[in-house]
Amino acid sequence: MRAQTVDVKSSTGRVLCCTVFRPGGKKLLAKGHVISEEDVRVLETEGLESIWVTELEDGEVSEDEAVCAVASEMGCGSLEIRLAAGGRANLLATENCCVLVDDELLKQINCTASVVIATSTNFSYAVAGQRIATVKSAPFAVAKDQLQAITGILKERGPILQARPVRTPTVGALYTDPISGERARQLFENIMRQRLERFGVGANFVLACTEDENSVARCLQHLLRSKPCVILVASTTAPAGPEDVIGQAMLRVDGQVERFLAPVEPGNLLLLSYKDDVPIISAPGCFRSAKPNVVDLILPPLLARYHVTGWEVACLGHGGLLA
Repeated sequence: MRAQTVDVKSSTGRVLCCTVFRPGGKKLLAKGHVISEEDVRVLETEGLESIWVTELEDGEVSEDEAVCAVASEMGCGSLEIRLAAGGRANLLATENCCVLVDDELLKQINCTASVVIATSTNFSYAVAGQRIATVKSAPFAVAKDQLQAITGILKERGPILQARPVRTPTVGALYTDPISGERARQLFENIMRQRLERFGVGANFVLACTEDENSVARCLQHLLRSKPCVILVASTTAPAGPEDVIGQAMLRVDGQVERFLAPVEPGNLLLLSYKDDVPIISAPGCFRSAKPNVVDLILPPLLARYHVTGWEVACLGHGGLLA
């Protein structure tokens, strides 16, 4: 790329190196704009005789072409790409979704000197129309071989970002208490409603029972028949893990414990299990307050019917200090 000052009459097809303003301060043409014949006439009308421009050299592609090429390879799912000013391409959600991000691949791409990518956080919830990532190019031009190297990595290793749709999500809620399940329901139902509303959902299937192994297992069986995206167990006690009543009831329904303990505060006593494809979550204390906790972090992917692994729960430690 070579910058130079040229006569306005010979600037057609070249790229502006700086923004051009009218005498009153209003922007006339933006930096990075490709000058057209109509632009030349406007510039002459404004009294400009020369202008600072650049032009692509052999082996270079424009900033717009570069960011569009990367954007088309870096994302998949319910999203669309929109070109923006200044060598940017934005990725926007086309429907309510959960954003899944390959953090290691993102870091690798961002180590290049030609293109950088910013995304929403992994597991975050996005509504239709929300920007979930942006791609920014080095000003004006990118070397073709560098761009090919970036897109080659993306083709080989897969997309950095997936917008996984949240469609007709259903939630099962089970309230438990050693004396009366209805007591737990009265204590937690309002908080449960507030938490789920953040993600545009409600509790579709609700049960309450005394907190003994047989009763909890029986209620879990009933809720599992509806095949919800997730079952949330709200208990008035503070269970100690897979060996407590809730954990043993999960085993009674043939649930497989995926993870106990999360590096998140509040919510470190998370117990996550799966019965086939249905996750069951016990998170003692998390339904006493509407403040963000571990449930808010893992609900979006579960509502998108994504299988959250124990390893992914372990990765929540970076940024897991919520309060």
